[in-house]
Amino acid sequence: MATVKEYRQIPLDSLEIGKGQARIRDVAVGIPELADSIRKVGLLEPIVVCQSKQEGKYEILTGQRRFLAHRELGLDTIWAAVLDSSVDEITAKVISVTENLVRRDLNSRDLIDACTYLYKQYGSARAVADETGLPYSDVLNYVKYDRLRPELRELYDQGEVELRTALRAQDAAQVMGGDVATNAIALVNEMKPMTYAQQKKLASGVKLTPDKPLDETIESAKTGAQITQIVVTIGIELLQQLQHFAQDEHTSQNEAAATLIEEGLERKGYRD
Repeated sequence: MATVKEYRQIPLDSLEIGKGQARIRDVAVGIPELADSIRKVGLLEPIVVCQSKQEGKYEILTGQRRFLAHRELGLDTIWAAVLDSSVDEITAKVISVTENLVRRDLNSRDLIDACTYLYKQYGSARAVADETGLPYSDVLNYVKYDRLRPELRELYDQGEVELRTALRAQDAAQVMGGDVATNAIALVNEMKPMTYAQQKKLASGVKLTPDKPLDETIESAKTGAQITQIVVTIGIELLQQLQHFAQDEHTSQNEAAATLIEEGLERKGYRD
C-alpha cells in the first residue's frame, strides 16, 4: 500500500485530476465559497497525489475541489501529500471514497457509482465494505441500485424515496399479481411514512401471502403481530449506538433492536 513520503508545494500546472475520483457530480458547486475560505484562512488540509504516468505530472487522488479553488484564486501552487508510489484506479477509488466519507463530501449517487465500480472489481459487497469502511448493509443497497425499475429509480434520483425502501417495494411487488411497476409504486407510497421495521413487515407480509388484500397486509404491518419479549444486557456504548440507529430510523428502541436481530439472522441464513 502506498504511503505518504513527503509534503510539499506542487505547481498547479503539474497536476491532473485522476480517474479514480469518487466525487463526479456537482464538483463545481460551492467552489467560489471554498476559494473564499482558502483565501481567508489558507488550505487546512493538503490534497493527496501520486506520480502520474506522464513524466513530471502528478495525479490528484483526493482534493480535486481544493485544486479547483486554488485555480480560481489564481494561485500557482498547492500543498500536497505525495505518495511514495503510483496507484491503480481501483486503489485510487478506495482512497477517494474513504477520504470523502471522512469529510462527508459525497452524495448518494456518487457513493452508488463508486461502490458499484468497486463491487465489480472485488466481487463482493463485504470486500467493498472492508476496503472503504462503509457499513456492509449500505454497500449491499448501493450495489443493487441498477436493479431498480426506471420508475423507482426516478423517484430515488429525485429524493422522493430512500434506496432501501424502493428496493424493498420492488422485491415485494414482484410476487403480487398484476403490473410490477404499478404495484411497486403503490407499495412505495405506503412504505414512505412507515418506520423501517414496519416496512419490513409489510414486504414480508406481501411475500408470504401475496393473495391477501393489500390493505389488510398494510394494517397488519402497522399494528404488528404477536410478539415475545426478551431481555438482553448490553454495554453503554452499544446502547448509545442502538439509540442512534433508532433515531435515524424514526422508530422506538425496541423496534430498532428487533430489526437488527432480524437482519442478523437473515445474513447468517437462519431466516428466509
